[in-house]
Amino acid sequence: LVVPPWRAEISLNLFVVALIALVVALYVGLRLVALTLGLPQRVREFRARRQRERAAAVFQDAVRFLFEGRYGQAIRKAGEAYQAGTARGLSALVAARAAQRMRDPQKQAEWLALTTSDDPRNEAASLMLEAESLNDLRRFDEALAALGRLQEKQGRHLAALRLELRARQGAGDWDGVLRLARQLEKRSALPPEVAREVKTLAHLENIRRRSADAGQLRDYLRAVPAVEYGRRLVLAGARALVALGAAESAQKLVESSLDSDSEAGWQPELVALYGALTGPGLTARIAKAEAWLRQYPGEAALLLALGRMCMNQRLWGKARSYIEASLAIAETRDAHLTLAELCDLLEQPDEANRHFRAAVRLDAR
Repeated sequence: LVVPPWRAEISLNLFVVALIALVVALYVGLRLVALTLGLPQRVREFRARRQRERAAAVFQDAVRFLFEGRYGQAIRKAGEAYQAGTARGLSALVAARAAQRMRDPQKQAEWLALTTSDDPRNEAASLMLEAESLNDLRRFDEALAALGRLQEKQGRHLAALRLELRARQGAGDWDGVLRLARQLEKRSALPPEVAREVKTLAHLENIRRRSADAGQLRDYLRAVPAVEYGRRLVLAGARALVALGAAESAQKLVESSLDSDSEAGWQPELVALYGALTGPGLTARIAKAEAWLRQYPGEAALLLALGRMCMNQRLWGKARSYIEASLAIAETRDAHLTLAELCDLLEQPDEANRHFRAAVRLDAR
């Protein structure tokens, strides 16, 4: 190495080692300078990461408190997570759910407004929560409107259909209840016994609403699927037809039910109603009831119904034997009163009074 007026000589090995040492020293020096200059940025990133971790933990606490039923703490923690910027839409949704559980509509509305403004993907969840809350507040028409908006955007899924079923029950839309109950049952979203009860109640309400028009009632009862005819439905339909004077239609309904092996099956209430039917065809009804008696020989209600029909036909002897046979099987107030009425018609006052007193004793028990 010559730098006039100086001259230095070193070995090649020493030169290589010195060069390497110089490169390493320069690298280390530059790294130290870079680390020193980047320290504030790294500190900021570390603090932001710690803050996100704490916010995530707060959000998890909010969800846990919600499922634990500690709704006040869930709202507080969800608010902290929202302020920290952690899943702001979901945090607002958790707070809205907690407010709904606390029955605080004002807070719920405030948080629901934030769910979609911060994250439009939460719109469906927000509408579901809104519909559920409106159902709880018995504002069923508004709940149906919210579910309608949900259907326009997201289609219909099982949870929404269940909410709609409840809303339509509350709003009194029984035709809609039947449609949804059948749909949910078909998709195994309702247990069969629950679906059967829901459909029965809907049918009963529809029968009640049509109880002023015999034509509408007959048309409705004919349209009911056979698998949905239960005990209460047949009995309510028959009673409504009798009240409207449509005895012939009531007779057909009762006979088809008592003759079938359906869920409606054999029921004493229907037999009693059949025995109280008036109008033409009494002889045919007696023959029909006697055919049932051969099938059910020990049915007290059927024997009493036959006794009443024979009384209406002025077959006094047969009427008395049927009523007394019914009393021998089951001593009931109605049987004593019917026999007392028969004895009164036969001008047997002492016997009539005895059965009247027996009916009063049974009524007082």
